Amino acid sequence: MQADIRFFDNVAIIIEQARSFIGRTVDLTMCVTYYEVGRMIVEEEQSGKARAEYGKGLMKELALYLTTRLGRGFSLTNLKNAKKFYLTYASSIQKRISAEFAVSSKNRERAALPDEFNKSHSLTDLFVSAQKGQFLTDLFKVSWTHYVVLIRIENTNERRFYELEAASNQWTVDDLKRQYNSSLYERLALSRDKTGIMRLASEGQMLERPKDILKNPLVLEFLNMAEDSAYSETDLESAIISKLQKFLLELGKGFLFEARQKRFTFDEKSFFVDIVFYNRLLQCYVLIDLKTTELKHQDLGQMLMYVNYFDRHVKKDFEKPTVGILLCREKDDNIVELTLPENANIYASEYSLYLPEKTLLQQKLNEWTLEFKEAQSSIKLKTKN
Repeated sequence: MQADIRFFDNVAIIIEQARSFIGRTVDLTMCVTYYEVGRMIVEEEQSGKARAEYGKGLMKELALYLTTRLGRGFSLTNLKNAKKFYLTYASSIQKRISAEFAVSSKNRERAALPDEFNKSHSLTDLFVSAQKGQFLTDLFKVSWTHYVVLIRIENTNERRFYELEAASNQWTVDDLKRQYNSSLYERLALSRDKTGIMRLASEGQMLERPKDILKNPLVLEFLNMAEDSAYSETDLESAIISKLQKFLLELGKGFLFEARQKRFTFDEKSFFVDIVFYNRLLQCYVLIDLKTTELKHQDLGQMLMYVNYFDRHVKKDFEKPTVGILLCREKDDNIVELTLPENANIYASEYSLYLPEKTLLQQKLNEWTLEFKEAQSSIKLKTKN
């Protein structure tokens, strides 16, 4: 197969223009470059007569040509990623571009955009010709290597969630992979209603109430503790403290470590809270007690005392009520509900020492969503009648 050399030249020119542009970050340059390369590949394939055969040979030849002319970075694998990147994000990006630059002929000059841009909606034209750096930064929230991971997430809402969280929390690529593999989206979604799930996709994880910090289970595979081995609560606590940075990542947003085995004295008796955090977003203390066995009602009563003490003797007037979390191997929701008073700021969450089975959590989330929709439909039907 012999492709049109002019097409190869046009792709190379796009890349050279992007490389030469000064004042943008390397990551942004790569995102724009690979998006445009993906677009050009797709459009060229669509114009081919025998699309499947033509497309297969096209990328091989293009990879060889670009590598010879421009060096590393344009292997067949990278070109396939560029194509998938474009196909994954083209719809949302073109909508954003159209909304941003829906200008009439009267104000086109004021918008400082070339006429050609309004026809082609080329990101490269925008990148090299217009002063729209902030718009592009908002468009591509994370690095190209992050997007290589994101384009493999099929569920649109899930992919948006991880993109938002990676950007707002400055996750590394390894952090992103770990959070995806630990099924963060499913674990958070299962604790929310349908509206809350949609907010995850549009806003990421928002901390507005104490319950929003919970994940069930909390995944602690990074502790490297065998699931079936015998270990004490002290062993678990020591492992968490030794991996504190990763534990904070798993807990979520806004957590600051204050102390382990925090001692307080009441009625001439000393008590110790396993781990004390402060959440700057919720503006409250978060007390964590570790239980390596099934949760008992006595454990809940003890945490209630800890929370009451902090509320009455530690927290300042401007701070919100203290939150208590019991991290346990097993819990009975009925025992938790029966033991704690209504509106108690205390929660029980199971932990796991291995990554959960993602497909099972996805299935559970799909079943839960379907049940929620059916319940909502039933309520609406009863209201009409």
